[in-house]
Amino acid sequence: MNPRHSEILQLVNQNRRVLVAELSSHTGVSEVTIRQDLTQLEKQGYLKRVHGGATALQSDDMNDRLNVRFDIKQQLAQRAAELVQPGETVMIEGGSANALLARELANRGDVTIITPSAYIAGMIRESKCDVILLGGIYQPQGESLVGPLTRLCIEHTHFSTAFLGIDGFHPDTGFTSRDMMRADVANAILNKNQRNIVLTDASKFGQIFSTSIGRLDQFSVLVTNKGIDESDLALLHKHHVAVELVDN
Repeated sequence: MNPRHSEILQLVNQNRRVLVAELSSHTGVSEVTIRQDLTQLEKQGYLKRVHGGATALQSDDMNDRLNVRFDIKQQLAQRAAELVQPGETVMIEGGSANALLARELANRGDVTIITPSAYIAGMIRESKCDVILLGGIYQPQGESLVGPLTRLCIEHTHFSTAFLGIDGFHPDTGFTSRDMMRADVANAILNKNQRNIVLTDASKFGQIFSTSIGRLDQFSVLVTNKGIDESDLALLHKHHVAVELVDN
């Protein structure tokens, strides 16, 4: 994704709806070029074209999020599942790619899954593996559990690997989330100092959201697809984050 496309996508996601004229003024290119950019970004599944502008696809509804770049997320889930050994206990925080990972692991049936996501727990409810659903305040749209009780549950559970979802990454901020309560849960997981793995598609890179998630040196592995800038990869490697890339 080129820098202008990243800038457009960030503006659309931040404002939910942006006019072509506004994007043209912000980026310094013609409205004709902006329309071409929006058409390309829509074809790639990053946003939705509407009359006169574009709207964000991002939604807390897990079914909506699963449908965006599903094939790539399925590949990410399969690669991430290879990082989990039989008999492990894993924490899966949430996110659409992580939901597909949970299904991959549940189909194997040789792990224990801990999650604060009611959506994930429901998705794998008929699996043969043990599933532990944490308590907390229920967020209806994202079907996640958050808050002080969730943090307390995390403090009293034990796992060897954690998979976390993120909404953005930028060199100035690191990994970020648009949901402060979910970020709080993610930070509680990071504080357990286990093997922490981020599972996300490359479209999140170049985007900034309101709440930071941990420090880069708290993460062990990033599983993503090709398309990340070399400078971002260099920063991750500098902080000893191993990067697993899958083909688009």
